[in-house]
Amino acid sequence: MEDSKIIELLFARNEDGIKHMDDTYGRRLFVLADNIVKNDEDAEESVSDTYMKTWQMLPPHRPTYLYAFLAKICRHFALGKLDWKN
Repeated sequence: MEDSKIIELLFARNEDGIKHMDDTYGRRLFVLADNIVKNDEDAEESVSDTYMKTWQMLPPHRPTYLYAFLAKICRHFALGKLDWKN
């Protein structure tokens, strides 16, 4: 699904937007987080936290590049987990 349609679903507070976001970018976000934390459970939690934070942030924000927006948030959560563990 196109980024603009996913963003519109999220702006409409339609939970299908999260499902489409996961279908489109979930694997890439998981790999991004897993490369940082080196732990599947922590990577999955980082991706889940990313979806929740995106749900909270999107009504005021309208990202031009959805994956870049998601990757920045996911990277922040993964680095936080890495910092907390070390």
